[in-house]
Amino acid sequence: MAHDLLTMGRISVDIYPDDVGVGLADVKTFGKYLGGSPSNVAVAAARHGRSSAVITRTGEDPFGAYLRRELAKFGVDAGFVASVPGLQTPATFCSIQPPDDFPLYFYGRFPTAPDLQISAGELDLQAIKDAGIFWTTVTGLCQEPSRSAHVAAHEARPRQGLKPGQYTVLDLDYRPMFWDSEAEARAQVARILPHVTVAIGNEAECAVAVGPGTPDEQADRLMEAGVEVAVVKLGADGVMAKTRTGRAVSAPVPVQTLNGLGAGDAFGGAFCHGLLSGWPLEAVLDYANASGAIVASRLSCADAMPTPEEVLSLLTERGRSLPEAAEAAR
Repeated sequence: MAHDLLTMGRISVDIYPDDVGVGLADVKTFGKYLGGSPSNVAVAAARHGRSSAVITRTGEDPFGAYLRRELAKFGVDAGFVASVPGLQTPATFCSIQPPDDFPLYFYGRFPTAPDLQISAGELDLQAIKDAGIFWTTVTGLCQEPSRSAHVAAHEARPRQGLKPGQYTVLDLDYRPMFWDSEAEARAQVARILPHVTVAIGNEAECAVAVGPGTPDEQADRLMEAGVEVAVVKLGADGVMAKTRTGRAVSAPVPVQTLNGLGAGDAFGGAFCHGLLSGWPLEAVLDYANASGAIVASRLSCADAMPTPEEVLSLLTERGRSLPEAAEAAR
């Protein structure tokens, strides 16, 4: 049976301090959690009742076993997760200093990581074609063989071959430590955009993908490349999305931020749920914004992903209107 959401790319063990507001050198105790943006997005969608899976790789070690167990715990199909001999499962450390300082430190990703060793010949192209939403990130394009695998996956899912209600999403998740230059990243994004129906990123990420400009100019350039829905995150001003027929803006949902790192992944999983539900774009953005806000108010990422009841409750508290379909499901 086809998955509602199939993601591909990064997975890691997130090592987050229990001591909030303390520099990493002074932290005494830590907790470990499932991490990696595509994996977190799959978890977030599962929390909203969607069947989800992730294509990724771990090391042959206890951390790899832990991540597969966590995926299963969250209801994410781990059937496309394999281990890579000779490589260790990556770990990501973070210092949590709210409201806006959350530096990340990546271990076990240089010179490569297991999830960058996915090869094109290993892919289940039929599962990729059949998924309601196929989600990848720019990071998966940063080196071979992952780069060629991502290109092959997208080529197997051409825009003109999608059925109504199917979407191909590219998260413009640009992380400079994984690239030699912005120009290299832009060139690789250009290879993928012809197959993408939805692109999501903040203004800086959009600038890497299609050049600097206003959010509207960046959204227009993404659509010129063939994207049907261009989503530009505006920080404190919320999020904007453009299609060929309209433009929608969702104001931020105010919360007290504890750890902002998982908010984008929560947004992504909720955005996918709204798209698959057929909601109006404005409602999709509001629902995704609220989901991201909830996770920003919590410590971890995957473990913190909200349920639909929590998202709808927050929207009600903030006086936001709810999609009719969501109202009926309450």
